[in-house]
Amino acid sequence: MTNVLFVCLGNICRSPAAEGLLKRMALENRLEVHVDSCGLGDWHVGELPDARIRNAAQVRGLILSGRAKKFEESFLDRFDYILAADHEVLEYLHQFAKRPQHKAKIHLMTAFGTTYKGQPINDPYYGGDVAFEHTLDVLEDACSGLVEEIKKSQK
Repeated sequence: MTNVLFVCLGNICRSPAAEGLLKRMALENRLEVHVDSCGLGDWHVGELPDARIRNAAQVRGLILSGRAKKFEESFLDRFDYILAADHEVLEYLHQFAKRPQHKAKIHLMTAFGTTYKGQPINDPYYGGDVAFEHTLDVLEDACSGLVEEIKKSQK
């Protein structure tokens, strides 16, 4: 079983959308994957994802129903991939990673994608509908690449 964690600032836009997309793709590809998401801050703990990302995801047949939670240092041991939405989140996670094996798990969410490989995912929170659609486009590319990476590791 491969364990994947997506991390953004508040766990209400980017990371829950990535979680939902990867869960669906893993199911479609019959991969043994546990997927979760969290945020750096505790501002939204217990809340559903932002209504705008839920609506944009629903148009794509994806229901986002997880509740926001805050990053815990223990996640560095529990997950195989810890994927950050942007460089700020990436730097924050690296501050917690004291051991080389923890640092090796941390990447940008787009690290395995093709079209947006290595690019940060801008927070759509202050954008309009187009920003949420673009976020989902980037995450679909990122998760597709991650699925291919997981397939290789599970052979």
